[in-house]
Amino acid sequence: MSYKVRLEAFEGPLDLLLHLINRLEIDIYDIPMAELTAQYIEHLHAMRVLQLDELSEYLVLAATLIEIKSKMLLPVHEGEGFDEDVDYDMEEDPRDELVARLIEYRKYKEAAESLKESADERSEHFTKTPGDLSEFGELIVTESEENLNVFDLIGAFQKMLERNRLKAPLTARISKTELSVGEKMDEIMAKLERGGGKCDFYALFEEGDIPELVVTFMSLLELMKRRDIIVEQQGNFDKLTVLFRREDE
Repeated sequence: MSYKVRLEAFEGPLDLLLHLINRLEIDIYDIPMAELTAQYIEHLHAMRVLQLDELSEYLVLAATLIEIKSKMLLPVHEGEGFDEDVDYDMEEDPRDELVARLIEYRKYKEAAESLKESADERSEHFTKTPGDLSEFGELIVTESEENLNVFDLIGAFQKMLERNRLKAPLTARISKTELSVGEKMDEIMAKLERGGGKCDFYALFEEGDIPELVVTFMSLLELMKRRDIIVEQQGNFDKLTVLFRREDE
């Protein structure tokens, strides 16, 4: 069974790196490569299970991170045996090129967000004379501020996979089951109704093999896209909660 997903939230590997740097509260000018590389590869494992499109470019950057990490493990010789009359350049930090790319990418990302805000603001202005809209009833404008993005959910999905792997039985019975995203969406909505409109994120993944867990995750993303549900997190690294979207959100 194959699942192909393309989401606007995936803007590329540098976007994932910036997300991890912000989430881990890392100084972009002094990146701990071991920690960042480990977190990045964990996200790639989850993306590989989901069989997301264009994963190859993420793998290229993963190889770059591992190369930088390896270079930083090499011993540094501080000028032993050098001629004092010769001016030798200090060895460059292996992270310099990556930091420059991230800073440049962040500039363009912030510029794009600024342009989008300007476009959204301009779209609210019209040159025609206002007409009488009373016959259409009251217009209610709502703004949605998602607490979590797709990278956060993929990180939670990876933790769920690891948890299921550790508690998996030594023997298993293999059976083929036809899975439907639509049916799984109905199951999620029914579970939320039984739970009073909310449930724990990991409670949705307590049972099932890898294909079924992937379908559950895709169904969750589809419900979020349709604005039927939201996923909240009270604090950094706290548990995730799935809720019905209220009318005022």
